[in-house]
Amino acid sequence: MTTTFLAASDIADQFGLELPKLIAQVIIFLVVFYVLKTKAFGPIMGMLEQRRMRIADGESKLEKIARDLAEAEKNAQAIVDKANDDANRMVKEAGDSAKSLAEKRQQEAIQEAGQILVKAREAAKMEHEQVMAQLKAEFGRMVTDATTRVTGKVLNTDDQARINQETSAQVSR
Repeated sequence: MTTTFLAASDIADQFGLELPKLIAQVIIFLVVFYVLKTKAFGPIMGMLEQRRMRIADGESKLEKIARDLAEAEKNAQAIVDKANDDANRMVKEAGDSAKSLAEKRQQEAIQEAGQILVKAREAAKMEHEQVMAQLKAEFGRMVTDATTRVTGKVLNTDDQARINQETSAQVSR
């Protein structure tokens, strides 16, 4: 064992290796590694994980908004279709009643049917406009809410009004 120690000592002397300096360098390396791990890498990794979670949350909220918008558009179309069906039914009823009347009453029935049609179309148009206005307001609110959540900024009333106006303009196209 003494020969092994002497051989190791000779090799260490050949390469200029000194045991106290080697131990000091190992201790310095461990201290620097510990400081970097606790003070630099740990907080950075935590911050990156928080950002990843916020991005995933924002994406899921965006998907929900898209689903809600599609559902709202579907509902609006169903309301418009129902209004058109009602208008068509009213026109058909007016036409049927006009056929059953005598020649003298036929002119009055035709005029009445025309008025009913105009009113039904006006009512359908007003209902459609109301639904679209509600849809625009709700969509603007959802965009404002999503913008607030994604950016993390609390929007003031001017920002919200501007976003609502821009969103309404986009939906109107």
